[in-house]
Amino acid sequence: MTVLAIDQGTSGTKAIVVDGSGAVLAMADADVHPEYLPGGGVEVDPFQLLNTVLETGKRAIAQAGRSIDAVALANQGETVLAWDKQTGQPLSKAIVWQDSRSASMCAELADSADLIAARTGLVLDPYFSAPKMAWLRRNVTSDGVVTTSDSWLIHQLTGEFVTDVTTASRSLVFDLDNAQWNSELLALFGLGDEELPRIVDCDEVIGTTDAFGSPISVAGLVVDQQAALLAEGCLTAGRAKCTYGTGAFLLANSAHNAVRSSGGLTTSVAWRIRRDLNYCIDAQVYTAASAFRWLSEIGVLPHSGAIDEVATGESAGVYFSPGLAGLASPWWQAQPCGALVGMSLSTDRAHVVQAVVEGIAAQVAELVSVVEGDLGIAVPTLRVDGGLTRSKRLLQAQADLLQRPIEVYPSANATAEGAAALARLAIDGQLSVAESVGGWTPTAIVEPNWSADRAAEFLGVWRATVQATKDIS
Repeated sequence: MTVLAIDQGTSGTKAIVVDGSGAVLAMADADVHPEYLPGGGVEVDPFQLLNTVLETGKRAIAQAGRSIDAVALANQGETVLAWDKQTGQPLSKAIVWQDSRSASMCAELADSADLIAARTGLVLDPYFSAPKMAWLRRNVTSDGVVTTSDSWLIHQLTGEFVTDVTTASRSLVFDLDNAQWNSELLALFGLGDEELPRIVDCDEVIGTTDAFGSPISVAGLVVDQQAALLAEGCLTAGRAKCTYGTGAFLLANSAHNAVRSSGGLTTSVAWRIRRDLNYCIDAQVYTAASAFRWLSEIGVLPHSGAIDEVATGESAGVYFSPGLAGLASPWWQAQPCGALVGMSLSTDRAHVVQAVVEGIAAQVAELVSVVEGDLGIAVPTLRVDGGLTRSKRLLQAQADLLQRPIEVYPSANATAEGAAALARLAIDGQLSVAESVGGWTPTAIVEPNWSADRAAEFLGVWRATVQATKDIS
């Protein structure tokens, strides 16, 4: 069985063709360029998303040189747009998950925050899709339908009006326990009269598309981070992965436990496969690779990939609060509050870059600690993927501060490979989840070099730094 799997992300779209064993036969990618606006706006032309899906898919198929049995699609999760269901034409820009312009609408619903958390497992925050949907309705258009970007893309490919259960669970209007839209929550956001897409399983065949040539089944719809969790074999409770991309995204499998976090994290659907609903607890660091891009833009790094060329492993008492785009879990502060503290006249750029490395690793370590408290079980190792895992400095800092081994996933295609596994499950009803995912060997296992006392001392100062910068922002 040969699958075309497409990962439509924030800053790019990647398409891979994989065979029945999961081996990658071809790969193509294309950049996506969101526009960052004053006031916290982040938008992208929807046709950029669609065109990169079509372009990369066609190029990957041409490279593979074989027929395709299914097309899978992983999506950004919380990016939304308004569009005409009859013509398929967008009626707005796509409002990217990073957009914070709906913060005031969340503030208006503050009295309902506990109710929303109890029903959805999520925190009332502009990060999720319903506030952005409501913002579009209030500020842009009342016409058409307003959905997450996956529904529009799937409609363009198949004519269907659907979203998958993982994407729906990121909306703030989805009942986490019943796995369906919640009318009370929709009314709270002023979305009670909206026509919403049908919620489908991750291993469901949605329809067919001829967008890539001959008609092909479309199956394997999933949010990008859940796709990576699946690909990395985190199939049992307590198994966790972190993807280091534009931001850093930590997910831990919670099996059938739709745990409500007591520490500021969120719970979503990990996947529904063979009608079996699995959950995950998740946490976000808004600023990861984007922090190093910023360092390159202001001249601290020659280019964003030069982390290990500049950092020397010593931050010389400099600490970094990674709130350049606001703080996500467990603080949930939309207002930017990034900071470098502890600098002196002897501070050089190597210290600054190392401090940024350690600040990102510290937030991930903090989030793992909260995950363990919520689940009541230890996370034995952290599996990692994403572009920043090329940095040995980051991997070592993560192991040192987490005080656990770090297992590096051997492929840069975890999200697409997870979507491909779901498509295989959709086409082959006899295949088990474990068989579809397959096994993998880490390209590296990074052990801690720091003592537990040193890590605890660092994290104590780092927490105080984050709290201080948060308080004055």
